[in-house]
Amino acid sequence: MDAEAISEGQTKRYWFVQGMRGIWSIPAVILMLSFVGFAAFTAEGGIPVEQVMFMTGAVWALPAKVILVGSMLSGANIATTFIAVTLSSVRMMPMVAALVPEIRNSKTPTWLMLLLSHFVAITAWVFAMERAHRVPRDGRLAFFAGFGITLTSANILLVGVAYFMVTQFPPIVGACLFFLTPVYFLTSIWVSARHRVIYWSLGTGLVLGVVFHEVAPEFDILLAGLVGGTLAWAGERHWRLKRAGGAAR
Repeated sequence: MDAEAISEGQTKRYWFVQGMRGIWSIPAVILMLSFVGFAAFTAEGGIPVEQVMFMTGAVWALPAKVILVGSMLSGANIATTFIAVTLSSVRMMPMVAALVPEIRNSKTPTWLMLLLSHFVAITAWVFAMERAHRVPRDGRLAFFAGFGITLTSANILLVGVAYFMVTQFPPIVGACLFFLTPVYFLTSIWVSARHRVIYWSLGTGLVLGVVFHEVAPEFDILLAGLVGGTLAWAGERHWRLKRAGGAAR
């Protein structure tokens, strides 16, 4: 039994280290470049570096931090800022629900899953969904933990260092670095999609994003995601039912 426990511990340490090595993957590198852009954004806004480093680790998801900083700079009250950041983070719920069955096993304690859920953001989610199936079931949680903890820690340090350097960059450079993130998110979700409805949701959301930007620019992303996703789901469900009915005949 002791030998088995030692072997299990070695396996988890091995896959934790393998997850840490993911810091050199394309998703992680692009995210870190985006955090350099975020450092430029906060430095320009006069947010103290210690606050920027704290929010990098505490909030973690980059879009939520952008909303938080934007709200701070606009003078929004705490309640409004809280609601805005919360709404931007609701999108993590289905991501966590999809990831948990992929990385947990029958022995995984709930408290550990709750703790590691903090590191679920689009980069870690895409990375894990693309690669976790290649890892033995008993090593998947350690693999994700190694990647998520390392990525978060690296970006906290990176923001602290870059904060004092980015003021020397032309504004267009910081903007381009920051823009890498949504471009990568879009392409990664498209490539890693496993169901037709995801393609439909992305396509519908992109089209409606342009429409809602003209109609309701303050809520364009929220409306594009909500309406586009609902239409895609309803259309894909109707197509499946129609196809099943045709096959039954």
